Amino acid sequence: MTQTEVKTVLEVKDLRTQFDTQDGMVHAVNGISFDLKRGEFLGVVGESGSGKSVTMMSLLRLIPMPPGEIVSGEANFGDKDLISIDIDELRRIRGGKVGFIFQDPMTSLNPVLTVGYQIMESLRLHTDLSEKECRPRAAQLLDLVGIPDSDARLRNYPHELSGGMRQRVMIAMALACDPEVLIADEPTTALDVTIQAQIIEIVRELREKLGTAVIWITHDLGVIAGLADRVIVMYGGQIVEEAPVQLLYAKPMHPYTEGLLGSLPRLDQKGQELVNIKGTPPNLYEFPTYCPFSPRCPYVMDKCREENPPLMEIGNGRKTACWWDLENNRPRYGS
Repeated sequence: MTQTEVKTVLEVKDLRTQFDTQDGMVHAVNGISFDLKRGEFLGVVGESGSGKSVTMMSLLRLIPMPPGEIVSGEANFGDKDLISIDIDELRRIRGGKVGFIFQDPMTSLNPVLTVGYQIMESLRLHTDLSEKECRPRAAQLLDLVGIPDSDARLRNYPHELSGGMRQRVMIAMALACDPEVLIADEPTTALDVTIQAQIIEIVRELREKLGTAVIWITHDLGVIAGLADRVIVMYGGQIVEEAPVQLLYAKPMHPYTEGLLGSLPRLDQKGQELVNIKGTPPNLYEFPTYCPFSPRCPYVMDKCREENPPLMEIGNGRKTACWWDLENNRPRYGS
């Protein structure tokens, strides 16, 4: 099956989200557009505050409103626009056809309910299973994510499980209804390296078995290298680069991506100094009328300070939002 024949399960257009705070309006997400193919593994990377989590939570309207507000945009899932449909209809999709794994399972799981009850609640809401059928299905889900003695574990409360076990429970809940899309928001951040590797392997295997499309949010480029088919790089609430994973790592086309990859220790570049991206993240109280990376960029030109570049297609499935052509070391399109 060619890429053009693969069904698009999610299409996001011009998503903009802002937060009204005491200090002013925070422009957290500024015109995000992307799509997700069936069975695809999409990595979303960028430093803290770049808008990764807010983007994905906005798709399912999980941000607190107020102070948050989705100003514009579409998130087309099949024939439904997740941004504009009735909230009751959205709830039937959320947790059913679209699963979400949150960053901290201890704050996402209810501490006074057993993990079995919480998994079965999702099954009761989103499937036609009877009460009698929900329990063996819940145990089967725990088996699927590698939790031993699953029937007994259903009776445990979240505090009785380790961090890795709780994260596996969150994955089981997200997969309970065989979702078409699974969004994972930095699901391994609080775990040690060994457990991280186990969780990553579980998600990889489940994607292969179930054909679920995955959006994996992280600030760790090393994690995404062996997982993703395609990578989106975010900075200052917008996408600055999008590319197939091999091409992105071989030759980044945006100075920010170049800096991120240069800051990673690599076995094939022993003795080379790591890159330090100078400066500080952008002030999101200001609407970006210029390139948000320009104050930190080594290739900055006058045009960068005057006009925010759009996300431009540059061939081979690649897009970049930069006025400077890194590949040819010259201004792009005669700018």
